[in-house]
Amino acid sequence: MAKSFEDNIARLEEIVSQLERGDAKLADSLKLFEEGTKLAASCGKMLDEAEQKVVRLTKGADGAPVETPFDTEG
Repeated sequence: MAKSFEDNIARLEEIVSQLERGDAKLADSLKLFEEGTKLAASCGKMLDEAEQKVVRLTKGADGAPVETPFDTEG
């Protein structure tokens, strides 16, 4: 089962904390770093997918809502 964005971020925060403490053996640190980079890439992909789905609702000339892509000015 795929983990949620929030689960991935929580795990990434744990990894950062462990690496910042600096008390892990080198081999363990490398494994944590590898896991962290995979989680960061996964979170980036999730954010990209979410951004593509985001739209801005504006009021059209007739008063009806109009969807426009999030990244356009309007």
